[in-house]
Amino acid sequence: MAALGIHKDFLLEFATLEKPVQKRVHEVFDKFREHRHAGLHLEKLEKSRDSRIRTIRINQFMRGVVLAPEVGDSFLLLKVMPHDDAIAWAVKHRATVNSATQGIELRDDIALERATAGIDGLAGHRPGTPAEAERLFGGVADKDLIKLGIDPDLLPLVRHLGTEAHLDALHKVLPEQQYDVLAGLAAGMKPEDVWREVVAVQLEQPSEPPRAAPAPRAETASVRPERDDFSAAMARSQGRIALVSGPDELTDILSRPFDAWRIFLHPSQRKLAYRSSYTGPARVTGGPGTGKTVVALHRALHLARQLPADAPDGSILLTTFTRDLAADLLSNLELLIPEPALRAKVRVVNVDALANQIVREDRGAPPALVAAQKEILTRWSRAAQRVEIDFTDVFLDQEWRHVILAQDLRSPEAYLKASRAGRGTPLGPLKRAQVWRAVEAFTQELRRADEWTFLQVCAEAARILQERGGDRPFRHVVVDEAQDLHPAQWSMLRALVAPGSDDLFIAGDTHQRIYGNRVSLRGLGIPVAGRSTRLRINYRTTKEILTWSTRLLADALVDDMDGGQDSLVGYRSAYRGAVPELGGAADKSAEISGLVTRISEWTGTGVAPHEIGVAVRYVQLGKDIAQALNQAGVPALVLGSSSATGDGVRIGTMHRMKGLEFRCMAVAGVNDAVVPMQGALTPEAVDPQQYREDLMGELSLLFVACTRARDALRVSWHGAASPFLPEQATV
Repeated sequence: MAALGIHKDFLLEFATLEKPVQKRVHEVFDKFREHRHAGLHLEKLEKSRDSRIRTIRINQFMRGVVLAPEVGDSFLLLKVMPHDDAIAWAVKHRATVNSATQGIELRDDIALERATAGIDGLAGHRPGTPAEAERLFGGVADKDLIKLGIDPDLLPLVRHLGTEAHLDALHKVLPEQQYDVLAGLAAGMKPEDVWREVVAVQLEQPSEPPRAAPAPRAETASVRPERDDFSAAMARSQGRIALVSGPDELTDILSRPFDAWRIFLHPSQRKLAYRSSYTGPARVTGGPGTGKTVVALHRALHLARQLPADAPDGSILLTTFTRDLAADLLSNLELLIPEPALRAKVRVVNVDALANQIVREDRGAPPALVAAQKEILTRWSRAAQRVEIDFTDVFLDQEWRHVILAQDLRSPEAYLKASRAGRGTPLGPLKRAQVWRAVEAFTQELRRADEWTFLQVCAEAARILQERGGDRPFRHVVVDEAQDLHPAQWSMLRALVAPGSDDLFIAGDTHQRIYGNRVSLRGLGIPVAGRSTRLRINYRTTKEILTWSTRLLADALVDDMDGGQDSLVGYRSAYRGAVPELGGAADKSAEISGLVTRISEWTGTGVAPHEIGVAVRYVQLGKDIAQALNQAGVPALVLGSSSATGDGVRIGTMHRMKGLEFRCMAVAGVNDAVVPMQGALTPEAVDPQQYREDLMGELSLLFVACTRARDALRVSWHGAASPFLPEQATV
């Protein structure tokens, strides 16, 4: 078979074609097997900028665009478009090799010439003048831009850019890899960080940039790929080009074009997922939409492939916080690993379910769970009354979860000496003794009833595993949505696998923490220093939605789960779109009516109902919205209900929306006293520090809900708007 590459744009366009046309496309390019491409008619175009970019007839109306080198046996499928559009695209574009990454990039020469017209002759485009210093890249030297792969002939255009909006306007004009470099610099990254995270990840030895960039040999540092260089350049274009190993893989790729994440990983993602080995626990962080879950899934695949032949099924654990998220992971794993034998090496289960199984097997019976928080607080109230102390039920529950269970404190002496960092109310020795008496009364009542809380089950599972010593259930553990796990859950995860190479791989983002569980991985025996990487490019949400959503967290201080502070510096989107729509209404009925109108408009433009999500803070509002949509003839379902099957607008609480994404997203009922939900806040008078933590959790919950959107976001409220929305009338 010829060396065949598929550009990401080709697959995305292929996914939108009607089934008969897809079948014909497959038939045409399947002929590249066994060198039968020689019988295909690849048409050269007159007045084209690159004689190697040719078209091929699919049917009477559609054409494919192929990059076919004049020498060699490698081909790259670029586009599949209507006949005239394909011709117009092909004559304008040229393929070159980026001077820094050595990967293929496509240039719209005509658009670039128009953009640079009149700029080349302008004086003062080099750094040094006051006007230049005020421009977007005024603080970056020419030699650094060239070292990062910017073509010297594009420097006048780059120097002329004054704002990020000017750069965004050139998104579809600049070569992709060069735009990524400039977008990183514009987002506040230093040149050395851009080298490491954008350029070096595509090279064989990515640890250090070259000491000096060689002088370009022509007016542009990019060159035409020829002969064997063409195949190598395709291989260095990971994230945009997938090399097809054979006809079966081509069939598999074309059969599931919407699941492009299986094939196209950004080099920074691929580097993390397919690194041969880590010397200990490793972690990947990043904002919403940066592909952390995709990296975790691919890491599980890589680890499964590396297992010895005699490794039993279930040697790798892929886990997360909730049962719903685990179900999503399993569904995606089935797409990524279609081979049943290989997929069986990975067990997917949420943390609490696994803890329950471990305790059940040890005790011979399942633990009876006290799941409802209201019932737990009732028990604390009785405990406080029994020992005659004045602490509230909320305070005692928080102290037990965030201090006693978090540090596995088993005696009053240990509690007296324990750190209470992060707790707002100071406690002297006498107060701590009173709290411990309440803890004993609370736990004794649970023991008498033979009942457990979820966190107690996790702590017990950790103890059982630790007592087994070297007998560990898994060779590798991969954790997704790590930011929401409690220290007791982390202790169990640590005990599931022996410390060593590739023991734990962790994916999470503390900006999306919605359950208030703070941890120190280092303190739990999970050191990730030197093996922690942040992803910065959002592949889900448009820049407009991302900019508005991240503004919600502008003043927030967020920890990194390891004793430091996390940051969204450099976090940016790869896409552009419409600004979010914000709107208030006089009452709930009017808000729902407006929402139904907007969703009807979305479906009227071709958006399928299941591509629309609606997030609410409490489930009853979701039920009211579902009823109104169904009455309007728009199918809708409430996630988690017994009838939540089939096609329909997906409606769920903000918590339930975690891990999901939608083409169009509405966040409804963002009212004062609802977002934040007053019942979810510890009273400030009881514990001011915990109040701030709870408030941050509610803010993160809104952030999570808004960043489920891909193309469109609508945020609405009735009555007074949430205090989290300071810009109520405009974006």
